[in-house]
Amino acid sequence: MIRTDTDQNYTMRRYYQWHAAIYDATRWTFLFGRKTIFDHLPRENVQLLVEVGCGTGQNLLYAARQNKDWRLIGIDVSRDMLIRACKATATFSRRVQLFEQSYSADGPPLPEAPDLILFSYSLTMFNPGWEAAIDRAWRDLKPGGHIAAVDFHRTTHPAFRWWMERNHVRMDAHLLPVLEARFQPRWQIVQSAWAGLWQYFMFVGQKV
Repeated sequence: MIRTDTDQNYTMRRYYQWHAAIYDATRWTFLFGRKTIFDHLPRENVQLLVEVGCGTGQNLLYAARQNKDWRLIGIDVSRDMLIRACKATATFSRRVQLFEQSYSADGPPLPEAPDLILFSYSLTMFNPGWEAAIDRAWRDLKPGGHIAAVDFHRTTHPAFRWWMERNHVRMDAHLLPVLEARFQPRWQIVQSAWAGLWQYFMFVGQKV
């Protein structure tokens, strides 16, 4: 059976319906680099950041605290996650907008072109849809705008790969080559986690 984008969104909504409540309490143990990548983001000429797959809003909260002039948009297909994101960013509600929608080729348009688009552990869960999301990011960004991604890269351990697939995560080192080809790399690194059980990457590129 071929899974459509609509089926993918439904799967993600069901998955996070149960995981939203424990997400922040558990994901810190293996979602590495989420804060580190902010140290490598451009600061000048950034007015609007869009995070695709914003989850519980922790990245948006961090960005709002660190960059007082930034406006922020969070996109997610999970209403349960967005409810938590709304609570997390309530102090900055004048600068933060949240949208329950997919980020696909035919998805609703953004209110305006962003200067920066962030994918934080979301692209490996867009199966299908990761290629369309990267292409759309290139189209949505302003000329000279930047994309940032931090995500799982690969694993050589079959049991761990099976477990991650059960949790809808693909780990085939498939993202970084496409990001490098689509955007001009400005900074990137691949790191090992948990004694080499898996690798994750961080990437910052520019639309040129």
